[in-house]
This record gives sequence, C-alpha cells and structure tokens, in this order.
Amino acid sequence: MPINEKQKKLALYGGPSVRDTPFPDRSLLGPEEKAAVDALFDKAIAEGSSIGYNGPEEEAYCKEFAEYMGGGYADGVNSGTTAVFVALKALNPEPFTEIIVSPITDPGGMMPIVMLNCIPVVADASPGKYNTDAEQIEKMITPQTSAIVVAHIGGEPADIENIVAVAKKHGIPVVEDCAQAHNAKLNGKLLGSFGDIGAFSTMFGKHHCTGGQGGLVYTKDEELYWRIRRAADRGKPFGIEKPNGNVTASLNFNMDEIAATIGRVQLKKLPSIVERRRAIVAKLTEEFKKLNALIIPEQLPGAQPSYWWWRLDVDEDKLTCSKDVYCEALIAEGMPINPSYRAAMPQTFDWYKNRNVFGSSGYPWAAPEYKGDKDKEYSWPNAIEATDAQFNLSIFESWGEEEIRDIVEAFNKVEDAFAK
Repeated sequence: MPINEKQKKLALYGGPSVRDTPFPDRSLLGPEEKAAVDALFDKAIAEGSSIGYNGPEEEAYCKEFAEYMGGGYADGVNSGTTAVFVALKALNPEPFTEIIVSPITDPGGMMPIVMLNCIPVVADASPGKYNTDAEQIEKMITPQTSAIVVAHIGGEPADIENIVAVAKKHGIPVVEDCAQAHNAKLNGKLLGSFGDIGAFSTMFGKHHCTGGQGGLVYTKDEELYWRIRRAADRGKPFGIEKPNGNVTASLNFNMDEIAATIGRVQLKKLPSIVERRRAIVAKLTEEFKKLNALIIPEQLPGAQPSYWWWRLDVDEDKLTCSKDVYCEALIAEGMPINPSYRAAMPQTFDWYKNRNVFGSSGYPWAAPEYKGDKDKEYSWPNAIEATDAQFNLSIFESWGEEEIRDIVEAFNKVEDAFAK
C-alpha cells in the first residue's frame, strides 16, 4: 500500500518524532530512603553489630503494611515469586493436586505451583481482559483442586469477590497475586485482602519497593500467619510452644533489614504514587475519548486500578493498518509501548510444554499419584485474543504536563495518519 502524505510525517517512515528524548524515569528512591539506610548503618557501626533479618525494621515494616491493608499480619520475604511460594506452602496443598492459576501472569506466579509438586491448571481470561474471572475458574474446578491463585494484572482488579464466593462454595483457599496491584481497590477494599492470603512483590519496578528485590505475604488469619512465617524461614517453629526443632521443610526466603528499612519509607509514598498514576490516566482518558480507533477497556464496577501500566485496545476496522503497525508507529514517535503482553503467558513456554521441572521425570504431571488427566490439553482463547488485540502504555508517577501532552500528540498523529 502506498504511503500517503500524512503517513510520510510519521517517524516510522522517516518524519520527525513527537518525542526524541526518553520519558523520565520514576525517581522512585530519594533522600528519605538514603537517610533511613544510613541511619541503619550508623547504628550497626556504632554498636559493632551486623545488619541481619527478622529484626526491628522488618517487624515494623510488616506491622505497618498489615495496618495499611486494614489489619492482620504480614511477613517480609525476598521476592514476589517466593511470596507466592510461601503463601501456597503455608496452605500445605497435598502433592499432585491441582492449583488453578490465571492465564496471564509472571512465570514467578505459576512456577511455585510445580515446585510444590502440584499441577498448574490454567484458567482462561475473562473475555476482553487479561485477568481471569469466577466463571472461567469454576470451569476448571475438579475434585483434585486444592487452591486457586488469582493475579491482578497491571494493577487492574480481577473479579475477586465472585472468585472468592465460588472458592468458598467449593471449600478451596484463594491466594491473591498482587505483585502488580499495590494499593488497587475493588469497591473500596484493597486487593490482597479478599482471599486467604495476599502475595506482593516489592522489587524495584513495582509501585513501592524494598530495593532490588523483595516481597510481602499478607493474611488476616493468625494461624495462617504462623504457617507463613515457618514456610518463609526453613520451617522454624514460629508460634509453636515447646517444639523439637524445625517443624517443616522449607528454604530461607527471609527479607533483610536493609530491604525492610527502604520498604518502610516507600510504603509512606505509596498512596501518592498511585494517586498520581490515576490522575495521569484520568487526563489521558479525557483526551483519548476524542479518538476513533483507540478503545479504553472498561474496568469492573467499583474498580480502582493502580496502573502498573495501562491496558488499551485498538479498533483495526477504523484504521488502514494493523495493531502491530499502529504500535510500531507509536514507538517510533517515542512512546513507551509494549505491543503485546503475550510474554506473560508462561504456560506457552518450553518449561511448561516440556514439563521441565524435576530432571526428566515429567513430575509433577507424570506422578502416578496424580488422579487428573495427565495429558489434558488446555486452551486460552480469551487470553490470546486479548494479547493479540491489546497493548500496554507505561504510566509513571513522575510524568507531568509535558509527557501527557506528548502522549496525546503522538496518538493523534498516528491515528490521523492511518484513519480510514
């Protein structure tokens, strides 16, 4: 197809780009975190002590996080992946049972299942969304189902109220994977507080962090909390009177005092970080409503996303190009676009297809104790359709009017060039 005059102005075809400098980074860390860590070091140096773990900083951070969540208990761990592992380990599922999991998630949200010798059963997404829902999950429940892991992808609330209702009907515990959903809410209630346990990542890219890596495991149930503590620290007998050593086998997933010190400062910033992201999305929404080809997907009623990024859709029928070319054009204009989130479907990768977990055994699927269909093939048409049709726009709380203006200009420029 020949390129028209408007298309010649696109950076994709050699024209000047809307933005020729990178968007500013988040500036997530500041002098407050440095001062807090310096004070921790100063104290250790003055005392001649080491900086360890399970100390006063982690205790305070976990208490403050639990209070932030509306009460309950929290334990700090060393990553979001281990947060999911510890959450499931605390639930103590029987080996070779099934754990239902969302179709679009980080590999770290699915791999803990097989590491516990359980079988991941991947539900489809809700139509038009990345997240799953109660209907899709209930289809996958069998007598072998021992738990459900629900990811709130991109900071968008999943259908968690109905999912929990279905789970309770069947007597199945629910873990909320909130790695991308700090401070996101549904009907005024924070995600992570609906299910039995909430698992959070606090790595450097998340809404609030504890340094390079980290995680939190949250629950309102005191007995579950003690089981979480044991699972996070080699089965140490937390909450047990007169134990005879460690009470279960696990690994060392502890958060350290430096990470907790950073987390305490970051937690205070979290509300303003998320509110700024929401404000940016609100301004962009008003401008994007004027476009014909861009679709802003609807959220669940009562949803307040925290926008780890913003999921958007394209109506190709109103364009002379495909979604892929549309995204390429936006990227050429300097926009922070991820054209497809297909990389967040870990069940499509070799490790899952080849059952590459424990040597060449094929376990846990191949175990004779597994009573389900070892060779059953699953499909996720809604998830595939969503990742084909939709794309993600990064949203950083550090952006101002200039960044908003450039985004609006670029989207208008690309739509104008490709409009039918």
